[in-house]
Amino acid sequence: MLVDADNVAPPRLQPVLDLLDSVDDRRVVASGRRRALAGLTWPPGSTLLEHEGWQRADLALATAYRPDRDPLVLITGDGDFGLLAARHAGPVLVVSGAASGRLRDSATVVDPAMEGMDPIKQWLAATGVRPAQ
Repeated sequence: MLVDADNVAPPRLQPVLDLLDSVDDRRVVASGRRRALAGLTWPPGSTLLEHEGWQRADLALATAYRPDRDPLVLITGDGDFGLLAARHAGPVLVVSGAASGRLRDSATVVDPAMEGMDPIKQWLAATGVRPAQ
């Protein structure tokens, strides 16, 4: 999971973090300003990359990305991640309140504040991601 902490409001982000906290073998990498990162409760083992300034957080997340066929959760609305989502070999879920068209073209997009958590749970189940027992 790659999290653009500056781009998604905490009320949208925290329920997703709480849900994914129960998933085995998850990898969470988040980048953003110190205040954005500190305002959330992160799953144990999350990598938090503090960056400020235009595009620095995005670049840190792009660098942390590992190409594979596993499901990828992107928590961002930033169209800069559109190419990454389009080229990812596995399924991609974007969690955002205002995802760019570039993200909508290549991923499933869910706004948990408007749609609730069920669509995210369904996507996880459909891609084989299961909560820890």
